[in-house]
Amino acid sequence: MLPRFALVLLLSLVALAAAPAPADAIDTVSPVADKGADSGLPLPRFVSLAADKVNARTGPGSRYPIAWQYQRRGLPVEVVAEYEYWRRIRDHDGTETWVHKNLTSGKRFAVVDGTVRSLFKKPDMAADVLLTAEPGVMARLRKCPDVAWCQVEIAGTRGWMPRSHLWGLYPDEVFD
Repeated sequence: MLPRFALVLLLSLVALAAAPAPADAIDTVSPVADKGADSGLPLPRFVSLAADKVNARTGPGSRYPIAWQYQRRGLPVEVVAEYEYWRRIRDHDGTETWVHKNLTSGKRFAVVDGTVRSLFKKPDMAADVLLTAEPGVMARLRKCPDVAWCQVEIAGTRGWMPRSHLWGLYPDEVFD
C-alpha cells in the first residue's frame, strides 16, 4: 500500500491529466477554418466595441484577469477567434485579448493610420479637402465601393479617404 502523501500526489496528478487545457492555451479555438464555431461568421472579421468601457481579459471567461480596459466606444477591432460567448480580438496595435461578444458591434469604424490625412469631398486626391485628421482619429465607415476609396464620417463631416489611410477593413473588402 502507498503512503498517504504518495496516494494524494498520485490522485492529484491523475486529476490534472484528466482536466481540459485552459481555453487561452488553445491556439485555434474555432475548429472550422474561416468561420466562427459559435457565430458562423467569417474569421477573421472587423467589428467595433459597443460600450464606452470594455474589459480586455487574458482568456475567454469572466474568471480570467482583466489585462486592461478599452475606453473608446466604436474602436475597430479584428475578431480572430471565438470560444462560446467570447471573442479573441486584435486591436490596431496588434495586441490580442478576449472580450464578451455582447461588447462588440457590427457597426463599422476605422482608425486613421500613419500621418495626418485629408478627408476629400470626392474620391479624388485633387478634390477639395474637407478636413485633416490626426493618426488615431476614428472614422465611421459608410461605404467602400471599390478597393481604392471609402466614404467615411469624421466629427459629423462626410467625405472620402483612400482606404490605405485607414485601419479597420481589409484591402479587398468592398461594401455599400
